[in-house]
Amino acid sequence: MPKRPSPNNDMLRGTLDMMVLRTLLNGDAHGHTIAKVIERSSEDVLEVEQGSLYPALHRLEDRGWVASYWGPSETNRRARYYRLTAAGRKQLHAEVSRWRQMSKAIALVMGDVMREGAGE
Repeated sequence: MPKRPSPNNDMLRGTLDMMVLRTLLNGDAHGHTIAKVIERSSEDVLEVEQGSLYPALHRLEDRGWVASYWGPSETNRRARYYRLTAAGRKQLHAEVSRWRQMSKAIALVMGDVMREGAGE
């Protein structure tokens, strides 16, 4: 399936951390796998680029929400794996709560336009 046009980066700012934490809820993973899981889960609407992913992973690690370690990849290469910490799990729940609140508020503002398909 071809990639769809990338959403505006400003729209996704702040959501990458939440999506990474959510992905790690499934288990430890290295960066490439995290990116692919997010892309597949979004039906290829979202494209996670290394220039965004690795700074996010470092930020999450600095905050204590993920921890990393070295291990062999599927191809037996050395790869840095990331795992969700207890603090990261707590943060994920807080982020999801804020996301639900924000999504609900946006839906209220958009109202009829969303239900009508934006005048299609």
